[in-house]
Amino acid sequence: MFKNVFGSGFLVRTAHVILTWVITLILFLHDTDLRKQEETGELLVPVVFVLLVLVSVLLYFAVSLMDPGFVLSDDCDLQLILGISEEQQDMIPQTKSLRQRRCGHCLLQQPMRSKHCQTCQHCVRRYDHHCPWIENCVGERNHRWFVLYLAVQLIVLLWGLHMAWSGFSHAATWQLWLKANGVLLATAVVAAVLSLTVLLLLGSHLYLVSLNTTTWEFMSRHRISYLKHCGADENPFDRGTLRNLWGFFCMWETVVWEHVYFRQGSEPT
Repeated sequence: MFKNVFGSGFLVRTAHVILTWVITLILFLHDTDLRKQEETGELLVPVVFVLLVLVSVLLYFAVSLMDPGFVLSDDCDLQLILGISEEQQDMIPQTKSLRQRRCGHCLLQQPMRSKHCQTCQHCVRRYDHHCPWIENCVGERNHRWFVLYLAVQLIVLLWGLHMAWSGFSHAATWQLWLKANGVLLATAVVAAVLSLTVLLLLGSHLYLVSLNTTTWEFMSRHRISYLKHCGADENPFDRGTLRNLWGFFCMWETVVWEHVYFRQGSEPT
């Protein structure tokens, strides 16, 4: 389920954790609302903030170390990999252009919506993108956790930005103000930039999820065999916004995307 902690992303993950806890420590060391409430014995808000930071770090590691849905065996045996009976398999049209193709890198047959990641050196089911922030692919198994992580991280960053703002002190001149608030100002700038980045990421992913499409499919549909024959506004996997969101966040079983694609000939799973 999880990859090696000390892989290629060790430095990225270490830097992320250090930056997270350094910012948290700065917010407690300066005269922010967090420190004021801690000093007066009102521990509810500081404890909740620290717990939320801890949850965001745990989600970060879960998403970055989780198997995103690597294709580790040849999918010729659809009965074992996708749980399809022989009758169901016969119901999937086998046109020349849409038949499962063999990956030119790992030499495994690719299920529909999968793609080979050059960085991870594996094909990934329902591939979305390779994220350098987590040094892992975002795919079928960890995509919902990635969206949840973005949501929690955004709350932490916005809360931290508010706390940094509450800690600014007044001074007679700009020079004195910068000297007194320089570290807190730098923290606020970092939190603001990261908040905007996470907000854009979260918004784009929620939009794509509501359409039941992926970043890769959205950006490269003209090069994808099962999409380039569709119209510009046609998405064969779209089952309506509510069903798309429900399927993404609440359905945990493996989806046979061939069935959804050819839903006129078979029932989607």
